[in-house]
Amino acid sequence: MTALPEAKLAREAEICYSIMAMVTDFDCWHPDHDAVSVEMVVKQAVENAINAKKVLKRVIPELVKHAEDNCTCKEALSGAIQTAPEAIDPAIKEKLKLIVGKYLK
Repeated sequence: MTALPEAKLAREAEICYSIMAMVTDFDCWHPDHDAVSVEMVVKQAVENAINAKKVLKRVIPELVKHAEDNCTCKEALSGAIQTAPEAIDPAIKEKLKLIVGKYLK
């Protein structure tokens, strides 16, 4: 129901991240909507999958072009470490190497 953990983890890993959400169960948020059956949810999910494929075919090439020119995700943690690299225990540096090694040289 939420993508907050994924968005935070992607940012921490310096990975570009985007989300596309599509509703399948309209009665969960709309008080005036009739009850929704399992069949209605499945039908909507199938329609959403078809639409998502169409959107992705058009959007991905644009995202790639944008990312090549403007993306700062790959440097998202550049200002996150406040401790001077020489003050960080070598064992901790080794432990964090995969995540922030490029900033601990």
